[in-house]
Amino acid sequence: MPYKVLVTPRSFGRHSNEPYEILNQFGVEVKVNPYGKILTEEQMIEEIKDVDGIIVGVDPLNKKVLQHAENLKVISKYGVGIDNIDMEYAKEKNIEVVRAMNANADAVADYTLALMMAVARNVVQIDKECRELNWQKITTVDVHKKTLGLIGLGNIGKKVVQRAKGFEMDILAYDLVPDEEYAEKSGIQYVNKLEEIFEKADFITLHLPLNEHTEHIVGREQLERMKSTAVLVNTARGGLIDEQALSDALQERLIWGAGIDVFESEPPQNKELLELDNIVIGSHCAASTVQAIDNMGIISSQNLVDLFKQSDK
Repeated sequence: MPYKVLVTPRSFGRHSNEPYEILNQFGVEVKVNPYGKILTEEQMIEEIKDVDGIIVGVDPLNKKVLQHAENLKVISKYGVGIDNIDMEYAKEKNIEVVRAMNANADAVADYTLALMMAVARNVVQIDKECRELNWQKITTVDVHKKTLGLIGLGNIGKKVVQRAKGFEMDILAYDLVPDEEYAEKSGIQYVNKLEEIFEKADFITLHLPLNEHTEHIVGREQLERMKSTAVLVNTARGGLIDEQALSDALQERLIWGAGIDVFESEPPQNKELLELDNIVIGSHCAASTVQAIDNMGIISSQNLVDLFKQSDK
């Protein structure tokens, strides 16, 4: 009997057939997401019942869902974030979980810089005014030689640093597990207290997983510490920012603006955010480039096959 695999990401194999070829060469029977959208819990429960493996994006794989996956042996994450997967229950059920490490890091880092620039220089607002034939100059804020504060300095954070160096930015970072060797080599200053990032940085970017320790790590108190000309960027996970606090801060002009690609629910429930001119909004698309999509598909397929091969031994 061939392994049966559910593939939920809608972009899987969109630009290259190689991810499917990897699965087909191993004789995998592929079941593709039939809904054309992120699956709900109920849809996942129905689709996951008889599969041996799953290549999953941000669809829910909590305990409620996994309890119905009687044959599931492997979860291959299409990306790196695993906050949608109940890791403890997966371990309890001996379900292997593997991530597509580094597949989309460059794409996310690029988009982080794109949001920084778009917010700082009011690119979206200027474009809108020009389309209405308003050629009045709009004054914005600089990026060059400003201070960037990174909350989380993992693989994506380090790639953001590489790009920020081109703008001759001073770099501050906060991470629970500091990479001192990298910091010294790259001219990065680690701070001991998270408050220092909010108080000193002109740009703050988030590169953290979402868990009980990081949920709403940016709230009203942190936003009030920021400079009035500061920009906040989140390309990591919705839930890291208290969205009501952010909405209030933007309306009150406590900070210059925000670039947000991820929300607690997507589209965001707080519709006020959609009406503000000092926020640039993304549709969780930081990793959506041709190269990153190809990489995620190839790596997640190969990871799945490799784990099946190990279980066959």
